[in-house]
Amino acid sequence: MLNPPDAKRILEAALLASQEPVSPQELKRLFEGELGVDAIRKLLAELAEEWRGRSVELVNLSSGWRFQTRPEFQPFLERLLPERAPRYSRAVMETLAIIAYRQPVTRGDIEDIRGVGVSSQIIQALETRGWIDAVGHRETPGRPALYATTTRFLDDLGLRSLEELPPLEEIAKTLQLEVVPAPEAQAEARDPQEEQPAQPATGTDG
Repeated sequence: MLNPPDAKRILEAALLASQEPVSPQELKRLFEGELGVDAIRKLLAELAEEWRGRSVELVNLSSGWRFQTRPEFQPFLERLLPERAPRYSRAVMETLAIIAYRQPVTRGDIEDIRGVGVSSQIIQALETRGWIDAVGHRETPGRPALYATTTRFLDDLGLRSLEELPPLEEIAKTLQLEVVPAPEAQAEARDPQEEQPAQPATGTDG
């Protein structure tokens, strides 16, 4: 039977080696039944406390636990990058914010709120980045897709649930400056049709 200090070091090694958040249920596989999920959660909380105040912290996110650099060190790390990460266009950020705070919504809902058309590149960029997904269809003519944010979106924001969403100004700053966008988003930013006024409804949506 592993003692707690050894089990904690195993958890630490596994999380440091992982590029994605790992849930307690997944971490349970490390111990082949010797430790339950509750015991692992307790050890993770203790491990997070041990790392408190250091340049790297252990955080509990929507899809699991991960080590990440503390936000105040991000400006220094960016100096190691050959170029600053490109930003998403205003249209993409507005669309993401509407989905995050009004979900689930259709493309037509987004157009009604923004007052302009939503190009397919905007939706594709957010889906490709893993921040939104179609979670169903509205039972209206055309059965438009309903969009909602994903656990990846919460992980990238450092959140555990939608209840922890920050003010709109903070979410825009975080996603524009600290997360590298997908190539599709850069293409969308140059889309000359993204700010065209929304067209009258034609009986379908999305």
